[in-house]
Amino acid sequence: MRVLVTGGAGFIGSNFVRHMLTTYPEIEIVNMDVLTYAGNLENLTVFEDDERHTLVRANIASEEEVEQVFRTHAIDVVVNFAAESHVDRSLHIGAEAFIRTNVMGVQVLLDAARVHGVGRFVQISTDEVYGSLGAEGSFTEETPLAPNNPYAATKAGADLLVRAAGKSHGVDVVITRCSNNFGPYQFPEKLIPLMIANALEHKSLPVYGDGMNVRDWIYVQDHCSAIDVVMRKGRSGEVYNIGSDHDVPNMEIVTQILGLLDRPESLITFVEDRPGHDRRYAMDSAKIRSELGWTPSLNFDEALKATVQWYLEHEEWLEHVRSGAYQSYYEMLYGARGPVV
Repeated sequence: MRVLVTGGAGFIGSNFVRHMLTTYPEIEIVNMDVLTYAGNLENLTVFEDDERHTLVRANIASEEEVEQVFRTHAIDVVVNFAAESHVDRSLHIGAEAFIRTNVMGVQVLLDAARVHGVGRFVQISTDEVYGSLGAEGSFTEETPLAPNNPYAATKAGADLLVRAAGKSHGVDVVITRCSNNFGPYQFPEKLIPLMIANALEHKSLPVYGDGMNVRDWIYVQDHCSAIDVVMRKGRSGEVYNIGSDHDVPNMEIVTQILGLLDRPESLITFVEDRPGHDRRYAMDSAKIRSELGWTPSLNFDEALKATVQWYLEHEEWLEHVRSGAYQSYYEMLYGARGPVV
């Protein structure tokens, strides 16, 4: 099986590539990433000499570049992680890049998958498309889409385009919607790696509002195993929620990180809340558990401890990311040769 993984140099994408190549000797991965600030080839150094892993530097929103990839490689399955994904950036920098990648790029991929007869298209979405919950209950796959920020709105739009490709053109599509991920190789603009990085340097830990926004957290490796199961066994046209049933306030996460690193809670600084900040998410993942037999391998405490330990053991990776040094890595490897197809 040859799998096209888009966004495969990012946090979740690179973990998925690692999961697939270490689990299945027969798998080939075509890894397509435009290598923006969040795409880091240092996430994938272990596979530099692995013939089963082919890197392609290309933009999913470019019809020409996407067509070249599909013509060059006989793709069996597409797993689309590629996305502009940080809510704050969508609010403060603007939504244009999010619309271009998350909506237009998805349509370009869908068109290419249909034309080239790809066997299955897996769209990696997010719980944020559902909006915000009240004090009780959980998102199910039947919860109406109600995004509250530009990022979430573009992901919801992409989900609808994927659904339409299945209904209108018979493309074999499945959609996964996952809760907040954490684990190795996460870019330190997100809560858990940012708190770890700042705590290591004895810097203040900025917490939005009162810190009581609730999220459901899942270890990235468990998310990747769930995507693998959906890719292989999920019913065509279906949506599968993925979560670990660990929904807690942000403050609880921050104080737990401080405890693991033996840092004082006085480092916590409350900052002005961001616009449209959803108060609570919680995922009902009963469908993937009952239909496909998936369950998380680690509980939250085990996974958070493993994540903190990973960052302690990979301070050079963290330093490169925070300094921007990692961005020269691609040029060091490939120079002016351009996209590798």
